[in-house]
Amino acid sequence: MSKDLYEKAKKLGLKAYRTNVSEGKYPFLPVLDDIINKDYISRDVNLGLVNIPLDRVIGTSTAGRTQAFASNFMPIMEANTEFSSKWSMLSDAHLDEGIRDPIKVYEYLNFYYVVEGNKRVSVLKYFEADSIPAFVTRKVPKLTDDKEIKIYYEYMDFNKKTSVNFILFTHEGCYKRLLNAVKEADIHGGEIGESPVISQVSTVGDSADGGGTAIRAEASLIWSEDTILELKAAYRRFEKAFKKRGGDHLSEVTTGDAFLTFVEVTGFDALCDMNLEEIETAISSMWQEFLVINEQYEVEVSLDPPPEKDNVITKIFSQNYTASKPLKVAFIYDKDPSNSNWLYQHELGRNHLIEVFGKKVSALQVTTAKSEEETIKAIESLIEEDGVEVIFTTTTSMISPSLKCAIKYPSVKILNCSLNTSHRYIRTYYARLYEAKFMSGMLAGALTQTDKIGYLADYPIYGITANINAFAIGARMMNPRVKVYLKWTTLKTTEHRDEIYHSFYEEGIDYVSDQDMITPRKASRKFGMYRLTDGDPENIIMTVYNWGQLYEKIINIIMKGNWGSTDAESESKPINYWWGLSSGVVDVILSEKIPYDLKRLVLKMRDMIINDEFSPFGGRIISQDGSLRSQDGVNLDIEDIIKMNWLVDNVIGSIPGLDELKDQAKQIVELKGIQVETAKNTDSTEGVD
Repeated sequence: MSKDLYEKAKKLGLKAYRTNVSEGKYPFLPVLDDIINKDYISRDVNLGLVNIPLDRVIGTSTAGRTQAFASNFMPIMEANTEFSSKWSMLSDAHLDEGIRDPIKVYEYLNFYYVVEGNKRVSVLKYFEADSIPAFVTRKVPKLTDDKEIKIYYEYMDFNKKTSVNFILFTHEGCYKRLLNAVKEADIHGGEIGESPVISQVSTVGDSADGGGTAIRAEASLIWSEDTILELKAAYRRFEKAFKKRGGDHLSEVTTGDAFLTFVEVTGFDALCDMNLEEIETAISSMWQEFLVINEQYEVEVSLDPPPEKDNVITKIFSQNYTASKPLKVAFIYDKDPSNSNWLYQHELGRNHLIEVFGKKVSALQVTTAKSEEETIKAIESLIEEDGVEVIFTTTTSMISPSLKCAIKYPSVKILNCSLNTSHRYIRTYYARLYEAKFMSGMLAGALTQTDKIGYLADYPIYGITANINAFAIGARMMNPRVKVYLKWTTLKTTEHRDEIYHSFYEEGIDYVSDQDMITPRKASRKFGMYRLTDGDPENIIMTVYNWGQLYEKIINIIMKGNWGSTDAESESKPINYWWGLSSGVVDVILSEKIPYDLKRLVLKMRDMIINDEFSPFGGRIISQDGSLRSQDGVNLDIEDIIKMNWLVDNVIGSIPGLDELKDQAKQIVELKGIQVETAKNTDSTEGVD
């Protein structure tokens, strides 16, 4: 029996050998001594006894026995040799009681090279075992700017904090992303990437050969044993399904890369509850996502509505919507729109659709999606029970459930109101409000008597830093002495809004930029940009969202059959609609109290922005730290504006870090916050209550 097994293993080895030779590749096991230069190693670290993944054991430490095996660790020596007899004896032992004796290996760049135990590895690989116990010595390379080395240092930090050693990534930042994706209430460790420190271990029972059992300090691990076991089980199920679909044939995409993408889309808890068949189905739906992991694509930003086009093909295949067979559209809110200035504006947009399209469109609303579970339930009900074809989810917090449902229902068009979401399964939309904020800043700078202007912002997420900076640039254009005092309403230390207004007044601030629209059930004149007094504020200008214009144009794209062809340069790129003044999605309302000549100047600037003759982010711009962000005659790229993580030098205040925010704000910022150069997050949301 054992001799037959050896012959079968040998056939696998010879097949791999011939394949490598025909492709011009080295046909034997890689040798660590031939791979590394000792001058590049900073130190050796004894990790003790560790259960290591067999698929990462790829070679030997020295050239001694390397040519007894093909590159897949299968034997290639003749059957009548001492080598084959020992291999056969090991296979019998494994079948009888299992191979239990640990091997000795060196670990280098997350791969293992055998010092002692090549035949044990070969036998277990033949029987497709997952792992093998090993005494591991890690060879730590010197830290350089080489991408592979930097990823390995991230792995060492991750391994130190989790003890997980079976997931391989090919891009920087992935280990931190996995840590963030696999959340657990009892996490008490630090962030991945804090420092490139190797795990400190205490070793007991050291033997003469330098082995021993490494015991990690419990305080260094941030995941419980149950979480690690769940992660491993979920990873193995995914790996099996991914390879069945052909994932092991994808170029330069590891199972780990695909697994991380899958977890970020489905959620770790949901994945743990999925069986193999469900994972296979989800992988098939997400296959395109895996194909472009290495493309490093960016979100394709649509700055203006695409030109409407009609052709014979679209007319033939586009549906003719009527009162008896309308296009079914739904809007999902997390509360009653009458209690939110943000949602109320979207509700006006929904009503605009009804007015424009009449009975050709059925526009439903859901106002109870307060959590991810409720949002998913609402979307599923709208699709399965009401036959809804287009769904608008109106807050950033709904990104995750929107994405999960978009994968589950690929024929339904789901759009989320947020900025810079990089998944092609949903489209996102937002208003380019910074253009209107620039004009608001111009008025504040021209009218202030104290050279001090206040600015209230909410959540630091994509898009809001651009609003703040555009306002400050507009103010300084009219008054070079002006300072903009920035305050955030979502900080742990933030007082009540009335106290903020009082502190503004006490500091001599005479004009304030506040929320953009009045909340219907909370009557107050503190909206837009107004003059702050000891009595009622004096409203000067209000920046407004005309969501109805955006919704109308998107519905027209769908009705004409142009979804996917009108506004996308590449079908593999996610699309974000970020429309502004030129599309009518953003506008301003000016007070009659503004002096005529000043109003005329602001309206002239408005026309220039609409006609693309002027950009608020053009010319010389200096940030708070003195850095030159834009030069004379140059306009900032749209991507730089979206991801802006700095403030201009006439802003007094800073962008808060995640740990400075209230719990409810953290959830929003974790989804769409920008990484700040000073190790904080960035950006605020004027679009979330």
